[in-house]
Amino acid sequence: MNTQTLPLARRADQLVGSIIDSSTSLLAQQKHDIVRFAMGAPANEAVPTDVFREIAGSIFDSESFTYGASEGEPRLLNQLVDYLATTAEPTPAERITITAGGMQGLDLACKIFVDPGDLVAIESPTYTNGSATALSYGAELLEVPMDEDGMVVEALPDLVNEAGRTPKAIYVIPNFQNPSGTTLSVARRKRLLELAHEWNSVIIDDDPYGLLRFAGEDVGGFHSISPEDPLLFSVRTFSKILAPGLRVGWVNTDPSLRPLVISAKQAMDTCTNVPNQHIVAEFIRRGGLDEHLTGLRTEYLKRKQAMQASLDRHLGDRIRSTDPEGGFFLWVTLQGEDAQISAQSLFETGLAEGVAFIPGPALSPSGKFDDALRLCFASSSPERIEEGVQRLANAMDKELAAVQGAR
Repeated sequence: MNTQTLPLARRADQLVGSIIDSSTSLLAQQKHDIVRFAMGAPANEAVPTDVFREIAGSIFDSESFTYGASEGEPRLLNQLVDYLATTAEPTPAERITITAGGMQGLDLACKIFVDPGDLVAIESPTYTNGSATALSYGAELLEVPMDEDGMVVEALPDLVNEAGRTPKAIYVIPNFQNPSGTTLSVARRKRLLELAHEWNSVIIDDDPYGLLRFAGEDVGGFHSISPEDPLLFSVRTFSKILAPGLRVGWVNTDPSLRPLVISAKQAMDTCTNVPNQHIVAEFIRRGGLDEHLTGLRTEYLKRKQAMQASLDRHLGDRIRSTDPEGGFFLWVTLQGEDAQISAQSLFETGLAEGVAFIPGPALSPSGKFDDALRLCFASSSPERIEEGVQRLANAMDKELAAVQGAR
């Protein structure tokens, strides 16, 4: 038997992976029906599959299947610039680099800015794929609490003083945050920009959901507050508004940084999937994106309301939930006697009952929030949501009985 120890890099123990992504494999192994509130994915029926199929049959040529420019296919860059000019975040081509989804954008940000031992401030709870990326580059994480107005930016200076050093980067999901669904207020966005300039910290502005507002008033983005700010590294994606399997996104950075972004990307994958870039470009060129987004907003509002109604019907004051104005998620916190239930244990029971969600500790690098869970309302029809919440209530009943029986 070979007992030789592999010569792993020192960073290997920081490659913590993603409980969220691992849930996809876990669910594929299940043999019984599961209502899937776990993955933050668009509904299958919300993906314009027929249009993609028609586009793929009409536009592909030999140039669609060779290497592409690392910064992105010209036809996609042109269409994206034209589309963004109609939104609240117009962006010139010299600021855009096309990426393999939002995750590559986060990886590029950390690859360029984070050295081993650097402090990176994150929301708590947070999208732990993002915090895991920072960890993979050797970051030390500073968890900043959240409330109904997003990251409690007012707490950040004291937390930084306690840490004894300023953060190299601040990772924030400003709109309909994953997992909480909350939106960072304008006042806090302004204060965060002030702190970033005081500390010379990069704001990694991760906004996959900003175009999915279905209620309330738009909140001005970082770029509208501080135009052409070199300390903003903004990550965007088509995963939530078109289809995650396309693996197409972009980053918006200071033009002086773009050559370094391209060099860093070339050390990863040379170029983003060329055929899929052409599909997205043609979809935008045909003018269907606005209509598609309007349909998504209408449907996701309906699904959020259906989930809230089901939670109220089956769980009532046993839980407290956030009330997002867009995006995909509700953040549910157990109340009263139910707060004794471990979300980790509830996950196992819920899976047996036929419902999947993400337990709170999976959304905190330090394992906080064992009394909370993330529910995705976007992926399921109102009928399936009702069934899933009923199954969740059954699982909670069993877990509460087990806790009380153990006294």
